[in-house]
Amino acid sequence: MRGGRETHCPSPRGGEGVRAALGTATAALAGTSQTPRLDAELLMAHALGITREKLLLSHLDSDTPASFAPLVTRRLAHEPIAYITGTRAFWTIELLVGPGALVPRADSETLIEAAVEHFGDDLAPLRILDLGTGPGTLLLAALDQWPEAHGLGVDASGQALGYAQTNAEALGVTDRAIFRAGNWAEGLKGEFDLILANPPYIATDDDLPAEVRDHEPAGALFAGPDGLDDYRVIAPQLRALLAPGGAAILEIGMSQAEAVSALLEAQGFAVALRHDLAGHPRALVAT
Repeated sequence: MRGGRETHCPSPRGGEGVRAALGTATAALAGTSQTPRLDAELLMAHALGITREKLLLSHLDSDTPASFAPLVTRRLAHEPIAYITGTRAFWTIELLVGPGALVPRADSETLIEAAVEHFGDDLAPLRILDLGTGPGTLLLAALDQWPEAHGLGVDASGQALGYAQTNAEALGVTDRAIFRAGNWAEGLKGEFDLILANPPYIATDDDLPAEVRDHEPAGALFAGPDGLDDYRVIAPQLRALLAPGGAAILEIGMSQAEAVSALLEAQGFAVALRHDLAGHPRALVAT
C-alpha cells in the first residue's frame, strides 16, 4: 500500500482470453513498471506453468487462469517479478530466488563476460571464489561456463546461502561448489584463478525504486555514505588470494570506477574497466 491507496489488478472477466488479459494487465502495470508488457507476459507464463516463449507462440487464445490476477496485484505492490515467479535467468542458468536474496541482474553478466575475455579460449580458471555470492549467481554461472572448475561462494546471509545451495543442487554441481558464511574473504587461505564480487555499492541516502528498496535485502544493497565501505574491506584481501595470471573482477556502480580503481591500484593491481550492454561502467578487472 502506497499513499493510502491499495492498488488491485482489474480481475479478468469470466472466460476472458489470455490476449485480452495481457492487455488489461499491461495497462494496469504501466504506472508501476518500466516494462509492463514483459512483466504481464512473465506473470501469465508463470500462472500457466509454461515458458514465455510457449505462451507467445501457442497460448494467446487460451483461457486466463484464475491465479493470474493475484500475481499482477503483487506486482502492482512493487514486488519484484523474480520474487513472484521464484526464478530468474542469468547467463546460461536458471536460479531460484526469493525474499532475502539479491535478485540477479543482467548487468552482472558483464563480470562473466570479462572473465571469459580474460581467460580466452585456451585457458580456464580451475579455482573460483565468489564474494557476496547471494543465491550463487556468479559462482554457478562460472561453473557452468567452465565445467572443470571448482568454486567457493561466501556470503554473510544464511538465507541467501540457502538459495545458493538449492541452486547448486538443481544444477547438479554440489561436487564442485561449496558455500560458507563469512565476512568477505576474512579467514580464507589458498589461491584462486578467478575472484568474482558483486558487493553492496549504493550510498545509504540514495533513492531507489520501490521494488528494490522495499523488498530486496538492505545488506546486499547499501555500503555507507559513499557506497564504498565494502570495497575498502575487499581490496586489501585480494592480493593474497589471487593466483598468478588470475583476475579479480568486481561489479561497481556507474560513478565509482575512479574511486574503486584507486583502492585496487593502492594494493598493486593493474585495473581495466568494462562496460555493460547499455554502455555504463559496470566492472573492474584487477590483475
